[in-house]
Amino acid sequence: MKVSSEFSKHATEYGSYNIIQKKVIKKLLKNVKGKPRNILDLGCGSGSLHDSLTWKYKHFTGVDFAAGMLELHPKAKNCECIYGDFNDKTLFENLSTYSYDYIFSASALQWADDLEMVFKNIKELNAPVALAVFTQNTFKTLSETASIKPLLRSVGTINKLQKKYFDASFEVVKYKLEFHSTREMFKYIKNSGVSGARKVLDYKQTKKLLNEYPLNYLEFEVVFIHSR
Repeated sequence: MKVSSEFSKHATEYGSYNIIQKKVIKKLLKNVKGKPRNILDLGCGSGSLHDSLTWKYKHFTGVDFAAGMLELHPKAKNCECIYGDFNDKTLFENLSTYSYDYIFSASALQWADDLEMVFKNIKELNAPVALAVFTQNTFKTLSETASIKPLLRSVGTINKLQKKYFDASFEVVKYKLEFHSTREMFKYIKNSGVSGARKVLDYKQTKKLLNEYPLNYLEFEVVFIHSR
């Protein structure tokens, strides 16, 4: 298991709130074998992975449970957007009628209710995978400062599950995103989607963080699962 790290400074100066997600997608695609023609993207969002492809595909299927995101996703005759939730087994029953050369998921599977069920259903689609999953060490210091339990799974838990279903490499990457102020940091969390649209802090916890957060950056930890 390889561990590496990256650092980005002055996040909000870039005029974008999905800096880490873009880094994740870039790394996810970098290790893809060949140029898959029939692609499935689970948790496709507004199309960041689709827009990052550097080759022509035959058919692209993007799945997301956020209708607003799907409306923003690129569409074409060979690009299909499906409203669906990977927590629903019925989705995978429908997807099994297709044939894929590669299955991607960037920055989404950490929100699986039952990750083992999702991995099992992905495995049954019988295609190579490139998956990125955020871990419980994302926002580690923030959680500790606010005295809240991590929302996400540990590296060990994810690794144990992926070994059960995939013959894949497993890499842990730590990211740090620097901000000018704690208020900028909170603005980023609110607008980036990295919290999964879940309100995890009450007023008291938020005030405590604004006064006591000891860092000028946010921590992220992502595991990358690539078929061998």
